Amino acid sequence: MSGAPVGVDAAFARRLPRRPADTHKGDYGKAFLLCGSEGYTGAARLSAEACLRAGAGLVCLGVPARVYPILAAACPPEIMCRPLPDDGAGRLSRDALPALRERMAWCDAALAGPGLGRSEDLDLVIRTLRAEGTKPLLLDADGLNAVSGHILVRPGASDSPLILTPHDGEFARLGGAAGDRTAAVRALARDTGAVVVRKGHVTLTAAPDGRVYANTTGNPGMAKGGSGDVLAGLLVGLMAQKAAAPALWAASDWAELAACAVFWHGLSGDRCAAARGMYGMTPSDLSALLPAVLDDFIE
Repeated sequence: MSGAPVGVDAAFARRLPRRPADTHKGDYGKAFLLCGSEGYTGAARLSAEACLRAGAGLVCLGVPARVYPILAAACPPEIMCRPLPDDGAGRLSRDALPALRERMAWCDAALAGPGLGRSEDLDLVIRTLRAEGTKPLLLDADGLNAVSGHILVRPGASDSPLILTPHDGEFARLGGAAGDRTAAVRALARDTGAVVVRKGHVTLTAAPDGRVYANTTGNPGMAKGGSGDVLAGLLVGLMAQKAAAPALWAASDWAELAACAVFWHGLSGDRCAAARGMYGMTPSDLSALLPAVLDDFIE
């Protein structure tokens, strides 16, 4: 498939399913987030809070033990914060793999990356989770760096969809081509079998079958550290809900879900800019507006 991207607008994004009255938290997905390291606890908190605001039924945040006291105190009480073995420097250790396997078995969808940092142990952990995983997985930030230069292709792995959310630098490290942004993101999605969300002035979301969606929301006030963490948390929260109740989300496949998440994230940014101004708005402000934005897009 080739051609121009499909523009994502309000009509396209009006596809949040209405929640049946006779449901409980288990019907709305269990999300596991692997985030944070010493000096980067904010990324973990922003992602976890956005996941919660996206409507996930249960949110579990796994963090290196060294920063666990910080995040356990800082995160909203609805988030289950779990300490994991670290390397003594505030980054995740390979010794965390047994506990991570348990968390991956528990969850409906997972996020790995925001604020994790870089180390050989982290590279091993992320690659192992991807190689062994059977649950929908979102890789962002350092989760992407951990797999750069390594084959991600898993033909026919529809039972374990992979979503990648690189900015242009990370996109290049993943092997994405230079030049035409649409052609390049389409090629990377095809070659990896992943949904690829290439962030930028116009964020492009590509499906492995060649479809590409172009976002129409967002503004320069969102160009601040933490905005991507909010998007990652929002998206994994939606992924967990789709995985837990596929019948409710049958109107959207994984690429369409990602494209809608980008739209809602950008619209939250636009409303935030209107209320607070582009200079002073923060990713935390953006996250706080997500519930009102999402409520406008229930079918």
